[in-house]
Amino acid sequence: MLNRRLFLAQTGTLISSLYSLRVPLFAAPKFLKDPFTLGVASGDPSASGIVLWTRLAPDPLNGGGMENAAVEVEWRIAEDEKLSKGVKKGKAVATPNLGHSVHVEVEGLRADRWYWYQFKAGNYTSPVGRTRTMPAAGAMVEKLNYAFASCQHWEAGWWTAYQHMAEEELDLVVHLGDYIYEGPERSNGVRKHTGPEITTLAHYRNRHALYKTDPMLQKVHQRFPWIVTWDDHEVDNNYAGDVAEDKQTRAELLERRSNAYQAYYENMPLRVSSLPRGSAMQLYRALDFGALARFTVLDTRQYRTDQPCGDGNRVGCMEALDPKGTILGAAQRDWMFSTLDKSPARWNVIAQQVLMARIDMKPGPEESLSMDQWSGYDADRNRVLEFLGKRKPANPIVITGDIHSNWVVDLKLDAAVVGTEFVGTSISSGGDGSDERPTTAAVYSENPHLKWFNAQRGYVRCAVTAKEYRADYRIVPYVLKPGAPISTRTSWTVENGRAGVKKS
Repeated sequence: MLNRRLFLAQTGTLISSLYSLRVPLFAAPKFLKDPFTLGVASGDPSASGIVLWTRLAPDPLNGGGMENAAVEVEWRIAEDEKLSKGVKKGKAVATPNLGHSVHVEVEGLRADRWYWYQFKAGNYTSPVGRTRTMPAAGAMVEKLNYAFASCQHWEAGWWTAYQHMAEEELDLVVHLGDYIYEGPERSNGVRKHTGPEITTLAHYRNRHALYKTDPMLQKVHQRFPWIVTWDDHEVDNNYAGDVAEDKQTRAELLERRSNAYQAYYENMPLRVSSLPRGSAMQLYRALDFGALARFTVLDTRQYRTDQPCGDGNRVGCMEALDPKGTILGAAQRDWMFSTLDKSPARWNVIAQQVLMARIDMKPGPEESLSMDQWSGYDADRNRVLEFLGKRKPANPIVITGDIHSNWVVDLKLDAAVVGTEFVGTSISSGGDGSDERPTTAAVYSENPHLKWFNAQRGYVRCAVTAKEYRADYRIVPYVLKPGAPISTRTSWTVENGRAGVKKS
C-alpha cells in the first residue's frame, strides 16, 4: 500500500497533511539562514505542465537544519525572467517526511513555451529558475536541442562540464544515472565525501545535499528542465534488483534501497507518480517532444535478476544466455514494447543506463563480455533487438551512460542494423581520462559495429530535426583541476529512415 502519510504530504490538502503528519505548521517561518542552499529545479515537462522542485535546507550537510515542522512555501511561475507576467501561483507544504522537499506539478501552461519560476519561504526567496513545456501533441516542430550526461563522482573531479552545459542553447537535459556515489570519504579525492558509506535515509539525504551544493550543477538545473533516471550508485554499486554486490542480506539491501529511493525522490524534480512505495519506485515512463521525439525512459536496476557469473567481464559465461535472466523485468519490457509500438514520433529515444551493444573486450576467438551490461542478459537484449527489427518503431536511438567513456555503436540483429546507440562519458567519474586506451585498436578489430570510442570526460549534445539526429561529443581535457575548456571531439548523425550512424 502507498504510504498514506507520504501521499498526503505530497498531494493532500493542507489540513489533511497536517492531521496525518501530526506536526505543527509554520506558515511564515523566520529563517536565520537561507533555506534555498540546494537551488531549484524543474523536470518531466509535458505540453501543458511541469514539475517545479526545491528543498529547504539552511544547514544542508547536517540533515537540512529544519525543525520537525511543516513549512508553507509559496511558488509562482511567469512568462518573463523578472516574473512580472505571472501566469500561475500557489502554496505548497514542505514536510519533514519528505525531507522538506517541494514538488509542485503545475498544469494549464501553454505548449512549447519558456517560463520562469521562484519559491518563497519565510523571509527568503529562491533563485529564479527557467523551464519550458513540451510542444503540443502531434506538432512537428523544427528542432529539439538536448544534452545527456551521467556519472558525477564528487571526489573524482570538478564538474566543469556542467559549467559549459549551462551555456548551451538546450530545450532539456537527460540524466542517465549515478547522480550520487555511495562510498565513504577517500583520502585522495579532489573533493571529499562527508561521512561513511551511506545506508540510512539521513545518509542519503546528506549525500544528495552535498552534490546539490555544486554551483555548476545548480546552474544547469536552474536553466533547463531535466528528465532523470538512476543507475546503481544512487543505492549501491552494481546491485541487481534485490541482490547486493557484497554480503548484505536481501532484507538489508531492501531497507537500504527504500532509504535511497526516498532520498532520490526527495531530491529530483519528479511527479507524484514516482513517489516511492517502500523499496519500490516507478521510474520508467515516456515523454513526448511533440511529434518530433519520444523519450522512453527505462530503469535497468530495480527489476533485473542477478548478474550471471558475477558482475565483471567474463569469458564463456553460459548463464548469460538464460532466458529467465532479465535486465528489464517482464512488466517494464511489455510496457516498453507497447510504448514504442504506439509511438507517433519521428525519433524514438530510449534513455537507459548500461551498454546495450554486445562489445567483446578480448582479442581472438573467445569473447569477454560485461555481465553488468545487457551482455549479461542476452535473452532480454535479443527480445529488444528483435522487436526493433520486426515492429520497426521510427528511428530508434539508444542513449546510455554508466561506463565513463564515449562509444558510438550500431545495434544489429544478425547482420541488419536496427538502431544506433550513443554512449556518453562521465561528468567526472574516473578522473581526467584519456583520448584512447592501449586496448582501443583491439576493441575496434573485435567489434566492427563499433564506430568510435573515447575515454575523456564531458557530455553529449544532441540536435534533432525531422531529417536527422546529430550527436556532438563535448569534451573537457581534464577534471582534476577546475577551469577546463570545452570542445567538440567528434559528431555523428543518423538520417531519418536510414538505419546506421555516419560521422559528420
